[in-house]
Amino acid sequence: MIARPVHCYVYYRVDPARAAAARETIAAVLASIEERAGVTGRLLQRQDEPMLWMEVYESVHDPARFEVMLADLLDSHRFSQFLAPGSTRKIERFVANIGAG
Repeated sequence: MIARPVHCYVYYRVDPARAAAARETIAAVLASIEERAGVTGRLLQRQDEPMLWMEVYESVHDPARFEVMLADLLDSHRFSQFLAPGSTRKIERFVANIGAG
């Protein structure tokens, strides 16, 4: 059985006072992830709540390794300092719904 690629969605709230710095940091993390893992990530914000952000990473073939790499990059950039008080990063993992009926 061939493992299906995983699509990772990471969401969190950013401190409005730190949003510009957070955006720059995430841009650097996205570039590093693409370079190291070959996965192109995107940063989105909720339409009606602009401080709710979502990173999207599609077609991740080794999600365990990917998530460790992402966590290490975020730690090295001290990204938690940009989160809104009480917010944490939450990750959701999805696969294609093939053969469901």
